[in-house]
Amino acid sequence: MSWAGSKERTATKKDAAITRRSAISGSSTQIWKSRLSWRITLAVFLTILTVQIGIMSVTIENSRQSQLSQLTEEGRAAIVPLIHKNRVGTGVVPFEDEKVTELTNLTRVQGLAVYTTLDGLMLRSYGQPAIIGVERDQTTGAISLPNNYYSTDGSFYDVLFTPKMLGGAPYYVIAKLDSTHVEKGVNDYIEQTILIMLLMSAFVTTVLMIALGHWLLEPILFMRDNLIRASDNPENPKIPDSPFDPNDEIGGSIEIAQNLIRQNAHNIRQIKSAAQDQIHKLAYYDTLTGLPNRIMFLQTLNDKARNSDSESPVRFAVIALDLDHFKDVNDSMGHNIGDAILRAVGKRLRSSMPESAVVARSGEDEFAITMPLSRETGQAKDIAERVANVIRAEPFKVFNENFQIRSSIGVATFPDDGTDPDQVLKNADIALNRAKEEGRDTIKEYSEDFDRAVQQRFQMLRDLRDAMEQDQLLLFFQPQFDLKSGRIIGAEALIRWWKPDNSKEGGHFISPADFIPIAEQSGLIVPIGEWVLQTACNAAAKWQQEGRDMRIAVNVSGAQFYKSDIVALTDKILRETGLEPRRLELEVTESVFMEDVSHAIQTLQNLHGLGVEIAIDDFGTGYSSLSYLRQFPIDRLKIDQSFIRNALNNPDDAAIARTIVRLGHSLNLKVIAEGVETSEHEAFLLAEECDEVQGFRYSKPVNIDDFNAFAAGYNGDFSSFN
Repeated sequence: MSWAGSKERTATKKDAAITRRSAISGSSTQIWKSRLSWRITLAVFLTILTVQIGIMSVTIENSRQSQLSQLTEEGRAAIVPLIHKNRVGTGVVPFEDEKVTELTNLTRVQGLAVYTTLDGLMLRSYGQPAIIGVERDQTTGAISLPNNYYSTDGSFYDVLFTPKMLGGAPYYVIAKLDSTHVEKGVNDYIEQTILIMLLMSAFVTTVLMIALGHWLLEPILFMRDNLIRASDNPENPKIPDSPFDPNDEIGGSIEIAQNLIRQNAHNIRQIKSAAQDQIHKLAYYDTLTGLPNRIMFLQTLNDKARNSDSESPVRFAVIALDLDHFKDVNDSMGHNIGDAILRAVGKRLRSSMPESAVVARSGEDEFAITMPLSRETGQAKDIAERVANVIRAEPFKVFNENFQIRSSIGVATFPDDGTDPDQVLKNADIALNRAKEEGRDTIKEYSEDFDRAVQQRFQMLRDLRDAMEQDQLLLFFQPQFDLKSGRIIGAEALIRWWKPDNSKEGGHFISPADFIPIAEQSGLIVPIGEWVLQTACNAAAKWQQEGRDMRIAVNVSGAQFYKSDIVALTDKILRETGLEPRRLELEVTESVFMEDVSHAIQTLQNLHGLGVEIAIDDFGTGYSSLSYLRQFPIDRLKIDQSFIRNALNNPDDAAIARTIVRLGHSLNLKVIAEGVETSEHEAFLLAEECDEVQGFRYSKPVNIDDFNAFAAGYNGDFSSFN
């Protein structure tokens, strides 16, 4: 085992060494491919070249002067030997003509001019004349000696030789020297210097680049490659160990960068793992109770269904539970109390159910439970009874207050009520809804009849949407009368739905009792209510234009009251139609007021501020505090028709109707009774001093044309209805 481990470690070290060598080799080959390398190379090369060019520009002139000095010395050396010593000082030319001719033919001397040192007079000139000459000032007699002259084209060089340069001979000699070779020498010097500069620059640049490459570029490229690998795969970067000395600045930086890369990869893996755990928890568990959520519950149901043997399938109960009136607790006590109750319910359910059961929070105040069925556990309804008893067993104590919670429960069984687990849970929800519809605090087992009722409700909703788009909704009007005078004072707008079909009549009416609740549950009541208000005000505006003193009464649902800006809508429609606000009455049931009293008071005040009248519809069927009633800016109480129809036979209903009339008058409100069907009803209300009436005794709800005809033909006499 020891030998094997040693061999493995050796192999690992070899692999690491190979990786490092390949990294260095790769970096070395990349140096000359690197744009940075070429930038540094070019910068270094141009810098060295620029410096050398500057040096050369200085040395070129030195080279020229050096060659001119050599040419001067060469001319002097050729002239001095020709001076005839016997003629020196005699005032004659110290040269023999033959010698001078030979001099000009064989040397670079092209011409000579000889001057005396006493008076500066020219004694003789030979060959080509010089540009410069010795001059004598006629006034002072001073002799002026010229400077040497180098021609601009470099073809000749005029040089002044003084007596000292001529070995003491008392003459000034100006020699014209052939200097054509000087510029050629300068050019040769330039070419050689440039070649040397290029070679030196290339050599220095190469040496510098090798040094920079080894000490700087290779580490940088190595670090860049590591960063690229880390960028491509930050979670698990494949980076080799650094071959550079960590004790210098570059190697230390690389080591720090690699440590950061590895640390970042480690952090990413940890964060990813924690995030995945958190995502899983958020996706499959309820954050408030810690129970599985609906998604996890459905997944568990599907797992149970897949594991069920087709020959002997496992049966399990699926229970949907909803806490009764939990919204009231939340609204009245606050969400912190509600959340505490939800946690307590979840904890009690989980602790009371066996390990084989799955308890989940499936909605706001809804829980779902599934549990295998056996001889010991009993049927699904038995488990539901057990769950209901757990909830109602004792109050939930929260913040030193006791809350008695009740629940509505729907029950379904797999596979009896469906082989698809999703459908089984849906069926349990359907049963739960039926339990809530039938009074709550009860248990309902799923029945196919429930499903059919749900399907009918959905079909009704789809048909209602089509009815809105196809203008199948109609507005009927039922006249309202002043009971004492018999005068028609207005009408109540009532919605009707004429649904076309293939019958002889071409269609049939659908009762508002069937579609209004569905419209309210779905929210369609809001656009429907807007259409009713617009259409009713249009009709009333025409009555106003015709000079008829009649109002229009329009019902306002709770959804319109709280989910739309009823004040802004009413103001907009009144402005558009030109209807006087006093001719519009909005009827709202008292149960709507009680949902949010402060909001109701503010909204009613705003509506009353527009000038419209407010009536409480179906008064007496709900509950309203008289202290609140005094705060409502209302104009009229409307006695529900159920009290009127039974007033003649039921003393209690008669007493209620009588009390409402007295209450309304005590609050300076008008009272209108609906459901007046007989003259006896009329006589009763007249005796009780009710203000206004409406009902089938006078007219059933009719379309706008029939209503206008009725209003035009009515003579104000109730006896005509007998």
